[in-house]
Amino acid sequence: MTEAQTGNQTGKTYTISDTANWVAFHRAVESARPDAVFRDPLAERLAGVTGPEIVARAPKAMRNGWPIIARTVSIDEIIATAIGEGCDCVINLAAGLDTRPYRLDLPKTLTWIEADLPGLVDEKNRLLANETPRCQLQRVKIDLADNAARAAFLDGVTAGRQRVLVLSEGLLMYLDDALVRSLSDDLKRAGVKWWVSDQISPAVRDMFMSNMQDILASAPMHFAPENGVAFYEALGWRVREVLSSAEVALRLKRLSWLMTLLMRLPLPQPDPRRLGTARWGAVVWLER
Repeated sequence: MTEAQTGNQTGKTYTISDTANWVAFHRAVESARPDAVFRDPLAERLAGVTGPEIVARAPKAMRNGWPIIARTVSIDEIIATAIGEGCDCVINLAAGLDTRPYRLDLPKTLTWIEADLPGLVDEKNRLLANETPRCQLQRVKIDLADNAARAAFLDGVTAGRQRVLVLSEGLLMYLDDALVRSLSDDLKRAGVKWWVSDQISPAVRDMFMSNMQDILASAPMHFAPENGVAFYEALGWRVREVLSSAEVALRLKRLSWLMTLLMRLPLPQPDPRRLGTARWGAVVWLER
């Protein structure tokens, strides 16, 4: 699979749900590389027509998928570590078209629960109807922006659990600060041990929306606190690890030659608690 242009539908805008196809497309592109850092044989099917369309319409500077590849690998590694530490359940909020239950080496006894909007869940069920997950997989249809529905859902899926890992990959950036605080409160349940999410700085959010606003006008980004991971610490979480997207991409050899050169210069790296105007993104692993 290549990043060649497909049907360029000028004027068409895409929704938050469509970004799941876009992410799947970048996983498909990575999987097709001879030196792929992961293999996702389902990604091309899930990307459909929409994923390549979004990339084809994006400005050239926004077509490279290295932030998504770095995010994917970082979360894969955290999941493996958490399972080694006794994780008994993974709850993937806004799971989109993620395929980790099918491609990761997971214990058969692990419970994996995906939660997303009804339309996305229906599409995923249809596309993966003949595939077999490697763990105990469940899918739940829910609007996670509905506070009451979200609380009831979490009450049910965390009951009796001891070491739950919650993923919110690609979700928080589309929420406002108040909704993130509400979600944080909901996750302070007895069985939830870890929370993993991706974080961007205001500069990245503004750059992204400036370049992609005509394409993703229906999916504006909001959450990008200037104090970065300190936002979660103020809510009672402990930051276990911060995995800079650029540093992970450098390790994976997915940066351009210019970015590789810049990353290797002895320049000060952004402080994840005082981001200022830094163009910074990371995967953040929180625990209680």
